[in-house]
Amino acid sequence: MNETEVEVTLHAVAHARAGDKGNRSNISVIPYRPEAFPYLLEQVTEERMLAVLAHKGATACKRYVLPNLPALNFVIDDALEGGVNFSLSLDGHGKSLSFLVLGEISVRVPSACVPVR
Repeated sequence: MNETEVEVTLHAVAHARAGDKGNRSNISVIPYRPEAFPYLLEQVTEERMLAVLAHKGATACKRYVLPNLPALNFVIDDALEGGVNFSLSLDGHGKSLSFLVLGEISVRVPSACVPVR
């Protein structure tokens, strides 16, 4: 790791939004600073997202790159334990999954990409 780089949870450099349709979750990851986007593009992959949500029964993940925003949008199949109408989960819509992703995935970025809080 380069000395000007730091390893942080995704939450330190990005925020997220979540949505749902049936048993499919939709999670968007948006960096606080645009210069962090190339690092997220490289490191926040379909495989990593699927691994974080495997315990929920997620079976597939598709990533969509939105460079003009900049943002990443992930569509995850079978992540909502049957969906809003079938799940016994307290969060049938999966809104809290975005917070799980932000806390579980770590990324290496230049320290300049981490906003001072």
